[in-house]
Amino acid sequence: MRFKAQIHNIQTFTKLTASLNSLGPLAWLKLSDEQVCFTIIPEQGTQVWAVLSIDTIFDTYAVQSAANNVINLEVPLGPLNRALKSALNATSAQMRLTKKDSIPLLALTISTTSSNNSYSAFPAGANRDDNAIFDDHFGGNRETIITQEVPIRVLAPDVVSGLHEPQTREPDVHIVLPPLMQLKSISDRFTKLAMAGARAGSGTATTRTRLEMAANMHGCLKMSLKTDAMSISSVWTDLVNPELDPSQVANGDIGIVEHPSTRMKLLGSADGQSDEGWASVSIDGKDWGKVMSVGRLGGRVIACFCHEHALILYVYLPTDSGEDESVLTYYISSYSA
Repeated sequence: MRFKAQIHNIQTFTKLTASLNSLGPLAWLKLSDEQVCFTIIPEQGTQVWAVLSIDTIFDTYAVQSAANNVINLEVPLGPLNRALKSALNATSAQMRLTKKDSIPLLALTISTTSSNNSYSAFPAGANRDDNAIFDDHFGGNRETIITQEVPIRVLAPDVVSGLHEPQTREPDVHIVLPPLMQLKSISDRFTKLAMAGARAGSGTATTRTRLEMAANMHGCLKMSLKTDAMSISSVWTDLVNPELDPSQVANGDIGIVEHPSTRMKLLGSADGQSDEGWASVSIDGKDWGKVMSVGRLGGRVIACFCHEHALILYVYLPTDSGEDESVLTYYISSYSA
């Protein structure tokens, strides 16, 4: 069993692990010849199934195993994220699978360059040769190599063979979300208001804040909070409802005609004022705020609403080629499910 890779996008890798760590401490990391997958399946809360193209985070990449070159690992996201943070200013970073005292490890080796020169500038009249002599005398730049080790657990193929993405029905509404950090800011504000109201009413804030998210097929999105003490909402309009691809829908064009979202187009309005045509879910405010942290990665996000059942988010990470090659899928159950 062998894994070794050169990391070329430390910032994306660091932001990704930080976002995933907010939803669960452990991730199933699947390494193969074709892709890199992170999966989080907590006892409660949002499931994440991330499928990344190799060049999203790695440059040179090699994986070998007796199981068709597939390696399954259980990785603690906190230690991995801290190790990656230390490499943000590195000139190079390499990750490999190793072992110490029979304990499997992910070793992150980073190289940094520092200068021994205590002066900030050369004399104004110094020429090229003078600079070279000065560097030779004071030692010039110095490379430092640091290795950080993250204990992991190797998972046998039969341990993960029964893990599959949740099955959901066809969505009633699909819509491109506004910037996630904007949504996070508003949802965090709603959650704080609800907690403050709960403390004022009972002296404690132990109850979970339930946010209602709703969307229609006319480019409208609504976030609402309703409690005994308040009722507030924010509405977005002029968003995009992407067209369905017949090749991705059962029965092709006929399937699109019979699709729930096609029927929802006949209901509601583009100004968001109609009570008809909304598909809604009731979700935990704090959990939603954690999901929204993936907005730091940028990219396009499509939300699929299964009315009163589930909300599925597809986060497409931007690539140099402009193609959507990596996607993070979030499965959020509705309280009414």
